[in-house]
Amino acid sequence: MSSNINIRNIGEKGRAIFKKISEELERDYRGKFVAIEVDSSDYFVGDTVIEADEKAKEKYPDKIFYLGRIGYRTAFSFHGRR
Repeated sequence: MSSNINIRNIGEKGRAIFKKISEELERDYRGKFVAIEVDSSDYFVGDTVIEADEKAKEKYPDKIFYLGRIGYRTAFSFHGRR
């Protein structure tokens, strides 16, 4: 149960940080991905979600990150047959 609360907390904090910095990021990085370390507010930008995550893990190897796509409401969308 505590890990669910922790993940929810990361999501809530991450969305708040992302909202604060999104306008700044959109000027130079629209369409790229961002990984945010929510305790420090440090963020890492990459062309792919994997690249952003790897950059973040270099500095914070034991953390879980909030991931977003700059200039989009969601980082991922899924399409398929019903």
